[in-house]
Amino acid sequence: MKQRIPEGFPRPVYDYRNNPLTREGFELGRKLFYDGRLSRDGYTACASCHQQFAAFSDFQHVFSHGADSRFTRRNAPPLFNLAWQKEFHLDGAINHLELQPLAPMTGQNEMNNTLDSIIARIKADAAYRKMFSSAFGSELVNTQRMLWALAQFTGNIVSADSKYDRVKKGKAAFNEWEQQGYLIFKERCADCHTEPLFTDLKYHNIGLAVDTFLNDFGRRDITGDKSDSLKFKTPSLRNISRTDPYMHDGRYWGLSTAIDHWQTRSASDTTADALILRGKPLEKMEVKYLVSFLHTLLDSSFLKDPMLADPVQGNMIHGPLQ
Repeated sequence: MKQRIPEGFPRPVYDYRNNPLTREGFELGRKLFYDGRLSRDGYTACASCHQQFAAFSDFQHVFSHGADSRFTRRNAPPLFNLAWQKEFHLDGAINHLELQPLAPMTGQNEMNNTLDSIIARIKADAAYRKMFSSAFGSELVNTQRMLWALAQFTGNIVSADSKYDRVKKGKAAFNEWEQQGYLIFKERCADCHTEPLFTDLKYHNIGLAVDTFLNDFGRRDITGDKSDSLKFKTPSLRNISRTDPYMHDGRYWGLSTAIDHWQTRSASDTTADALILRGKPLEKMEVKYLVSFLHTLLDSSFLKDPMLADPVQGNMIHGPLQ
């Protein structure tokens, strides 16, 4: 099995040199991703908050439900094209694809489990032991192998077959509204939402007031640098029409409403990045054009790709291991 690198994409950050990609490792990672038994309550899987039909985001939830019906404190970001990222989470708290699952697995408001408990459950399952043997040459089940398998799956959740991509390859054409929207996008949005990933993978303060209940200051909470206050990672605009609500705290529903943030943000707000402050409001028709273009970033085949779907007939495995 080869790592998928779409035409026109840059070289991935994660390239599997130290974790050779195999079909067996990928399938093991897929099983782990959809298995609720990795959580403390036996029901909450990675896929509970990252649903394929919603571009691996949490469909229409402001905050995801963790184990025992706890709530997380941020809107779950979609998971795709992760192999091109060097930092993960909206604040960049994790700096390696293989380490990323540790935070949700052990997070109190997410899967709320311990690594010892997870490994013990997996070891007790003969089917898992067989899959570990097929993927890694022996039935040894440990944290490193589990994380390798998850990286083989999540690193190959790739989205690159939208109408936009087909237009770029000369296989389709934008209609008039989409073309006008693309021109507006390139002029007004592309500095931060850089093609082809549609993100610069950097952190920006876009002038969102802090939620005084959550007190989430984004990147500053990781670096301790006051200049990073209220900075969050630029989200990819790919599949954006399937991932609302928007922003790190899910405060905006609908593309037009999210775009309206830049229309109505106070001119006296000097906390946002300079690039944001220089922006000018769009006309109403320009917003409509832009929304039309953003819909061309939907990758419908990715949302239904059976290779990425739950391997157990579309149903999550529930209940504790015996």
